[in-house]
Amino acid sequence: MEMNVSNTDEQVVARKKGGLNPAIVIPILFLVGIAIYLFILGNPSNFQQEAQDGGASVAFSSIPHEKLVPQGLGVIYMGGFLVPVLITFMIIVIVFSIERAFVLSKAAGNGNVDNFVVKVRSLLNSNKVDEALEECDRQQGSIGNVVKEGLTTYKALAHDTTLDKEQKMAGLNKAIEEATTLEMPMLERNMNILSTLGTVATLVALLGTVIGMIRSFQALGNAGGTPDAAALSIGISEALMNTALGIGTSAVAIILYNYFTSKIDGLTYKIDEISMSIQQSFAEFH
Repeated sequence: MEMNVSNTDEQVVARKKGGLNPAIVIPILFLVGIAIYLFILGNPSNFQQEAQDGGASVAFSSIPHEKLVPQGLGVIYMGGFLVPVLITFMIIVIVFSIERAFVLSKAAGNGNVDNFVVKVRSLLNSNKVDEALEECDRQQGSIGNVVKEGLTTYKALAHDTTLDKEQKMAGLNKAIEEATTLEMPMLERNMNILSTLGTVATLVALLGTVIGMIRSFQALGNAGGTPDAAALSIGISEALMNTALGIGTSAVAIILYNYFTSKIDGLTYKIDEISMSIQQSFAEFH
């Protein structure tokens, strides 16, 4: 019994170590977002200076935004101080989506999952438990891990003469549930980041839009009859750019979140399906 507890603890630790740590990765990605904003989007080559005093050379950092004419990526730079935040959101979505895709691909194991389920169920119907265990070793995925744990318990209970059939069925069901519980956190880890950004990115974009419109109306109010076209265009550009970045990030996050959720649900369904087969096989042959 102590050995089983130790093995379970080791499995829990292994699953906790899997995947990216958001507390470390997100701050790093935020610095990357700021660097992209300052050094790529804010590169002087992305702007033309509207005017220079006496033809003198003026440092790029000292030129007001309204004196700059953005080109290419410079248009995104003009979105203002919320742009690096939205860029960071997009990078986070991309990085954690790649991580989830890798984890779920690994969880699916080797070969076709449907074929694995059909083959194991066929072996269980013939009471070929050892052959089913060999299939689990070859599959090497989350489903294989759960099934292997269930079949290992299956064999142990089959030779146990101290328990009645009802107690054995309860023990088998508990072993499968515990194995499933160990696998699910690995599959669902960091999914909350995608779901959160699907909402937060839109709200941050809305904030940027409001700030941009406020600046536009301030430009109109301070014009004294003649609107400052440059200041007005800066405000509108900031509003629209934040809107575009936020909505784009939110859309990508929601799509990927739903995609990965469907993948997890598919694996969960397969686990439930084959777990039921294990219990039915045990009830029939023991």
